[in-house]
Amino acid sequence: MVTEDARGRPPSAARHARGSSGRRSWLGWRFVAPFMTVFALVFLAPIGYSIYLSLYRTQLIGGTAFVGLDNYVKALQDPQFWSAFGRVSLFLVVQVPIMLFLALLVALAIDSGRLYGAAFFRISVFLPYAVPAVVATLMWGFMYGTRFGLIGNLNEAFGLSLPDPLSPGLILASIGNIVTWEFVGYNMLILYSALRVVNPSLYEAAEIDGADQFRIIWSIKLPALRGALVIATIFSIIGSFQLFNEPSILKALAPNSITTYFTPNLYAYSLSFAGQQFNYSAAVAIIMGVITMIIAYVVQLRGMRKAV
Repeated sequence: MVTEDARGRPPSAARHARGSSGRRSWLGWRFVAPFMTVFALVFLAPIGYSIYLSLYRTQLIGGTAFVGLDNYVKALQDPQFWSAFGRVSLFLVVQVPIMLFLALLVALAIDSGRLYGAAFFRISVFLPYAVPAVVATLMWGFMYGTRFGLIGNLNEAFGLSLPDPLSPGLILASIGNIVTWEFVGYNMLILYSALRVVNPSLYEAAEIDGADQFRIIWSIKLPALRGALVIATIFSIIGSFQLFNEPSILKALAPNSITTYFTPNLYAYSLSFAGQQFNYSAAVAIIMGVITMIIAYVVQLRGMRKAV
């Protein structure tokens, strides 16, 4: 007598269905296996190793010993770490809004259709992003020079006394200028791409209703850019907390203005490669990663909540 399962299928059909389902399940894993392998090797493994390092301490006497969370407690009580964190936080609060505002203006100007040579202008604004950060920083660093650069030449040619952009009081603003020059075009492209997907019929309906360009921007374009602005803001927050290339390169030109703990990343680098404190450096890096993740998540949550 042939029995049937709950779906009215004979046992052989039920076994075949279970086998097919299992094969389909494994087939899906085969497709994602290459990505998962690369993801584990380049992302999960370094993070896991950094966490492992941060739980130990290497000493001249006693060698490497497990210390638990001592490195994290030390970092949270380190005035140099908090000085570096405060500096990049100030950099974020001042530089990011300026950069995004300029990118927004450029994106709106290109999208307006009233800008002559819009394609050339778009490429020109985006071009600095294609310049490697090292090259851009060196270029601006020599322009900032008061003895050998553009500032020095202007002072000599016109008898001026322009302030030194590489002085301790202006170095952060000078780095902000470099970063803004580099990434305005990148953020402009994000915002401009969001504008290009807006339905043109919305503009036509607004013009029929008598709306001028400022009203169209305020009521149609800016709401359409909200999601893109959130993404650009998150990228900018991450970039600000990861600030490293510019101060690291300018340190040779302004050794009195940029300390080894100028930014958290530069501090972690100095601890690791100059101080041989790999374990403590790993703890600093993990703390900054967690802080960056929390702040980026909060910005994303608030931005998307407003969008709803």
